[in-house]
Amino acid sequence: MFYIPIIVLLGLGFIQLFSNDLSERDHRMLRYLLFFHLLLGVYFCYFILGDAVGYWRVPKTYTFDTFKAGLFDGEGTMFMYAFNFLFSNVLNMSYLSNTLVFSLFGFMGLTFFYMVVVKTIPYNKVLYGYILFPALFFLPNLHFWSAGIGKDTTLFLCIGMFSYGVMKPVIRSPLLVLSILISLALRPHIVLFLMVGFGFAYILGGKISVFQRVAFSTVLLGIGLAILPSVLEFAKIEDASAESFDKFADSKASLLSRAGTGSAIDISSYPFPLKVLTFWFRPFFFDVRNINGLIASLENLVLVIVFIKAMRSKPLQAFKAAPFVIKGLVFFLIVGTLAFSQSLGNVGIMIRMRNMFLPGFLIYMLWIFSYEQERRLIRKI
Repeated sequence: MFYIPIIVLLGLGFIQLFSNDLSERDHRMLRYLLFFHLLLGVYFCYFILGDAVGYWRVPKTYTFDTFKAGLFDGEGTMFMYAFNFLFSNVLNMSYLSNTLVFSLFGFMGLTFFYMVVVKTIPYNKVLYGYILFPALFFLPNLHFWSAGIGKDTTLFLCIGMFSYGVMKPVIRSPLLVLSILISLALRPHIVLFLMVGFGFAYILGGKISVFQRVAFSTVLLGIGLAILPSVLEFAKIEDASAESFDKFADSKASLLSRAGTGSAIDISSYPFPLKVLTFWFRPFFFDVRNINGLIASLENLVLVIVFIKAMRSKPLQAFKAAPFVIKGLVFFLIVGTLAFSQSLGNVGIMIRMRNMFLPGFLIYMLWIFSYEQERRLIRKI
């Protein structure tokens, strides 16, 4: 319990780092988001058992040499054990306190995404009497899967750092480097998705100079090509051929669809568009088996409504006019969707994986509505 007040104070202090760019309303909303996020972290701690317990328990047995080996030579789960060594072993945190530390990490990632909206989207949207921003940032699963000890929360922070960092890449280069290094150690394919997504965004970079487009897109795509062998090794794919990726997707779908979790879906016979919609918007009400599924279904209903409304508002024209960070998040979403919608056959895992891409999805929806309102104002002049 000793650490919990410190975690809360650190969260409030983190908000203050952005005080020059935040209105009083934004300050208040971020404080609400902090406490909501920590509350869902408490729920995660007591009601979700699984890998998170291992990430807390295993590092308690580590020696310093084991920690060093895992930190510098480990990948995936082994790196995660080493990453949590400071909190679990050195600081001897309880499972609750350790969970709330990672909840703080998830909130920091959410704050970076919040700042992307503040800096790039000038107009808000009222839909059925609700102001969409920051209301959409209170969707429960956006918080839930970024509130527990583990890779998902850490990657959520890294993607948030990267998205915020690329808006001023020179000044914020430490954020970019840190986010890439940690993501590489956890899931190198996510770094590949980021490099490809934001590399394309720089190529289509709007107001960015030609030199910057060429330089940064070359760097990002170069990093992507450099880490491709590591991604293939991590995913156990022999080569980068279409046949290899098809085999990998088929084997993952088969394995996950047989998982005895009660949330398995056999997607092997689905057409491609239905696989994409499954990844984005399920579980839906016909999938509900418990209270968590009901909450997720209600949340997905909100996403469906927002998505349909946005698709009626010239989304392609809005995309062409979007700031490059939003373009990058959209390309990141597209690449992730192409990869995971073909290979995941389990609703629970889909929600977890989708959570890394959900902020980009929401930010793009908000941008479409903002662009529509901006065009409407221009026409009135």
